[in-house]
Amino acid sequence: MKSRTAILFIGVLAFGSFGLFVGAQAQDAGQAELPSAPSASQQQSQAPAPRQTAPSPPPPETSSPQTPSQPAPVSSDPVKPDGAATSAQPANDTGKSQTPKTGNAPKPTSPEGTILEDDESLTTIRHTVNEVNVVFTVTDRHGRYVKDLKRENFKVIDDSKPAPDIRSFHAETNLPLEVGLLVDASNSVRDRFKFEQQAAVEFLNQTVRPKYDEAFVVGFDVTPEVTQDFTDNTELLSVGVRSLRPGGGTAMYDALYFACRDKLMKAQHNGPVRRAIILLSDGDDNQSHVTREEAIEMAQRADVIVYTISTNLSGAGHHGDKVLERIADATGGRAYVPFQITEVANAFAAIQEELRSQYAISYKPADFATDGRYRSVEILAQGQKGLRVRSRHGYFAPTQ
Repeated sequence: MKSRTAILFIGVLAFGSFGLFVGAQAQDAGQAELPSAPSASQQQSQAPAPRQTAPSPPPPETSSPQTPSQPAPVSSDPVKPDGAATSAQPANDTGKSQTPKTGNAPKPTSPEGTILEDDESLTTIRHTVNEVNVVFTVTDRHGRYVKDLKRENFKVIDDSKPAPDIRSFHAETNLPLEVGLLVDASNSVRDRFKFEQQAAVEFLNQTVRPKYDEAFVVGFDVTPEVTQDFTDNTELLSVGVRSLRPGGGTAMYDALYFACRDKLMKAQHNGPVRRAIILLSDGDDNQSHVTREEAIEMAQRADVIVYTISTNLSGAGHHGDKVLERIADATGGRAYVPFQITEVANAFAAIQEELRSQYAISYKPADFATDGRYRSVEILAQGQKGLRVRSRHGYFAPTQ
């Protein structure tokens, strides 16, 4: 009886051990079939303890399950080269998932999918412009504008040497115009400010052609203020002029410097244009941070012709008038000194006529160098007697 009991007990133990072994094998087999993350081995070595997560769903049935030692490649770049079909690539094809060689690497693409060239083929092309453009006017011995001259009537002297090659020549009547109106709004012009505003509005209405020319308005006392930015709408320009209010000191040089550097030099245009500034002031500067010559140099670098209209009505030689004359002469413009307030409108009308009576010439200097040096320019009229040419006296060569 005792022997039977012992045999029965041993059988029960053997059967239980076999059941536990089979269950453990089935659990190991189930865990082997779960998909593993591509960076599972790295995460295990970095994380001190695994986080408890919900069990992953079983994978689809495959003939050869993927092993953790060769994970499927994961791409972090959502933009793919044109013609790529990564979804058709087998997940267990480790030979194609390796990093391609440099010679066979796919070209990067832009967000729009356009294939870009390698960095080695992205070459920056630097082209130095070695042409000089000069805008000028011609008058006869009586001061009347001469508008029917040809290319052969002119000779260019650049830095004391004749220009060997004149590239282009044409009348400026049909070229777009960019005009900056700078109005002195300091206390010194308070008594005649309203009339000056009206004269400026009339000038803009008669000069700016819609959809062709553009102008902006800047009032200045101690600081320049843009009351109307670039526009071809004369109504908006009129509002910009009438919104000016006199008061404060005078920073005329700062206003001219600002208008040339921050407005005209940065203006976007598709073709050649003429740039001009009409400066309406008494010429007495007492607040500027830049000097008169620095303001003139900035106007020359911006290819701006400055016309000045004095608001001094004393009739005697005023220091401010000489300052205005210096600015106009250095930039190829003209200084107007009205003796009566009503003559301010006549000065605006004369400027308007000159802007429609200009020539433009483009030439290549004899020994052009990109050294940033100031070079003198002189336009000579030939073939007729008594002709007078007015233009800027020079320019600053570009630098590399």
